[in-house]
Amino acid sequence: MELLLSIGFILALNVVFAVTIVFFERRNPTATTAWLVVLFLLPPVGFALYLFFGQNYTRQRMFVVKEHEDRCFLQGVFERQHRALAGNHHRFATPAAEEFRDAIFLLLRNNRAYLTEGNRVDVYTRGEDKFDALFAAIRGARHSIHLEYFVINDDELGRAVVRALAEKAREGVEVRLLFDAMGSRAGGGSRKAFFELEDVGGKIGVFFPSVYRINYRNHRKIAVIDGTVGFIGGFNIGDDYLGKGPLGCWRDTAVRITGEAVRMLQLRFFLDWNYVTGEYPGIETCYFPQESTPGATPVQIVSGGPDTRWNPIKEGYLKLINSARESICIQTPYFIPDESVADALRLAALSGVDVRIMIPCKPDHPFVYWATLSFIGDLLDAGVRAYTYDGGFLHAKTIVVDGKAGSVGSANWDVRSFRLNFEANAFFYDAAVGADLVRAFEEDLAVCTEITPENYLARSLAVRVKESVSRLFSPLG
Repeated sequence: MELLLSIGFILALNVVFAVTIVFFERRNPTATTAWLVVLFLLPPVGFALYLFFGQNYTRQRMFVVKEHEDRCFLQGVFERQHRALAGNHHRFATPAAEEFRDAIFLLLRNNRAYLTEGNRVDVYTRGEDKFDALFAAIRGARHSIHLEYFVINDDELGRAVVRALAEKAREGVEVRLLFDAMGSRAGGGSRKAFFELEDVGGKIGVFFPSVYRINYRNHRKIAVIDGTVGFIGGFNIGDDYLGKGPLGCWRDTAVRITGEAVRMLQLRFFLDWNYVTGEYPGIETCYFPQESTPGATPVQIVSGGPDTRWNPIKEGYLKLINSARESICIQTPYFIPDESVADALRLAALSGVDVRIMIPCKPDHPFVYWATLSFIGDLLDAGVRAYTYDGGFLHAKTIVVDGKAGSVGSANWDVRSFRLNFEANAFFYDAAVGADLVRAFEEDLAVCTEITPENYLARSLAVRVKESVSRLFSPLG
């Protein structure tokens, strides 16, 4: 009798959650269907999975105010530029920016992503190079250091970063460190790992301390030093990102930016810091110094997440794909596109654009890996060429279009990055930066295996089953 009551209670909960999904949450229809399948095919665990992974209605309560405040602030700070560019009559300084002006205006209007035209962009594909540059920037700091990372591990590299920050805090430099509660805990980090920094006056912010929720995580990777040097990309802080973890050699991409775009990274950090701590450092000159521009690369810093009305990074990707005339090179550890992205890539390939996608040869999340292979397989017949990177684990999140424009950042090509996590990418419009990224892609091809239509069709029954099951649950994020 008690067993029947328990089963009846669980089924009743599933019905309640099903009604919530259909009537109260404005979900993508594919995701809605997937959740209904989970709730009714797995009644003993469906409601638990929904509590852990679902509940998008909480997004409205948690982030709609943040979205409004962020938009109002950015509009107030940059209203003059917004008015100047709103009419689409502005002439850009570089040929690549002129060629991709529609993408620039899309991101401006969609995300208040203001274009900065005077930047120098240095590309890093090895963890050693990226962290050497980050440590050098930290050692040279004179006023402020602001770091925002999804994962800061309590390991050799993580402790070295904390020590470097504590040393600068002792010198009187303002240090603010923001990390995601789940990301850093999953990576072996916790609040106690930062006591050394807090003891000398450094400030710590923990994003979304509710670690039982896998959604709405701050997946951004941003560093800003003295308001003049910025970093953004795919590297978190931990030994794994130096190739010392279980996945072996780590292939990632990040950029170091000097110039006006650093101000946009600083603003992104301030908005997130204010959300977590209630402290807004202000727009004083010390945080936004006026310096001569060191380069000529146009850059937009684009943010996406549950606090954005649309999906700015995904829509930026789509605009770049639709603007391509010759080539598209994509690197991503997770490729679970929605129909709009998959259709755009298919149409580009059918139109004669050379579309190439590179994914890892090994999974860090098996379900995501098998779903990725499934979605890759759908595109092969259209002429998309796909490769598995065999030189280690590929974690880069990049796109380069026609060798002239593209993006580097934290956003993967999956529904989690497009809808559920907080992400930040740098979109660039410059042939020199594009050439650097295309060169890195082509060097990686030397250690890749191509996924041809023939060998994809020849995959085993076990692989087919794994793909089918993983794909069924992929809309859940």
